[in-house]
Amino acid sequence: MIHVEPSADVASDASLGAGTNIWHLAQVRENAVLGVECNVGRGAYIGPGVRLGDRCKIQNYALVYEPAVLADGVFIGPAVVLTNDLFPRAINPDGSLKSGDDWDMVGVSIATGASIGARAVCIAPLRIGKWATIAAGAVVTKDVPDYAIVAGVPAKQVGWVGEAGHPLAFVDGLWTCPMTNAHYLESHGRLQPA
Repeated sequence: MIHVEPSADVASDASLGAGTNIWHLAQVRENAVLGVECNVGRGAYIGPGVRLGDRCKIQNYALVYEPAVLADGVFIGPAVVLTNDLFPRAINPDGSLKSGDDWDMVGVSIATGASIGARAVCIAPLRIGKWATIAAGAVVTKDVPDYAIVAGVPAKQVGWVGEAGHPLAFVDGLWTCPMTNAHYLESHGRLQPA
């Protein structure tokens, strides 16, 4: 069953998967596609044509601008912004109001299970790898590898994270999850399950 609060604004041609919830004052724009069991929090914005996989969680007041694509299980924290314009201007050099034809949209792509912390800003175009974690308040300006933890302004990698969301520890030549005991192997700046 789909639940949409009366105060939410959902375009008639947006597609909402079974079990999806859209909460107070959220806006889901035309041609957006949300998978099953997604949760869009109070005041969140989902732009035209944005694609969300299954079981994504978009927290309160997050702004997901088109043409963002989120895979299954992505977490977007409160007040996160996914941008879409490399050279933002309200007007052209001649003073005329910019229209959609006056700029090229670029998007943020987020892979399966990744988490973006509160008030982080992701500057498109970029890709955030699967199961990666972006720290609260980070400003992400370049691609983030799978399983990486990034923090700061601009964001830099500060460690590795497992699928359970906990930082990994380096034990006996492998990166190990303290919660699941899963092991990961690092090679050439990339991490993969061992």
